[in-house]
Amino acid sequence: MFALVVRFDLKDAEAAEGFDRLVEETANGIRELEPGTLVYATHTVADAPLSRVFYEVYRDREAFEEHERQPHTRRFLDERRDYTSDFRVEFLTPVAAKGLPG
Repeated sequence: MFALVVRFDLKDAEAAEGFDRLVEETANGIRELEPGTLVYATHTVADAPLSRVFYEVYRDREAFEEHERQPHTRRFLDERRDYTSDFRVEFLTPVAAKGLPG
């Protein structure tokens, strides 16, 4: 299993709307075309309307790399900078879980 969390800080309310549309389009491709993506959950953040957090779990590192090669993901990666002021990626090592494989 391979997991990560990403926090995006968005430029302003208009950017947040555009970012959310881009995320929905990207998530459609992930749901339809990525069997190795086990969890792809996007969240708004309470008391931080210009922040978004993604939680992603992949079958393994290769499934993550396949995700990164997909056209819908490439588009997201190319266009996200139009909406974001900053982002932070943290790769995770599961210790204890419910609902995750392995």
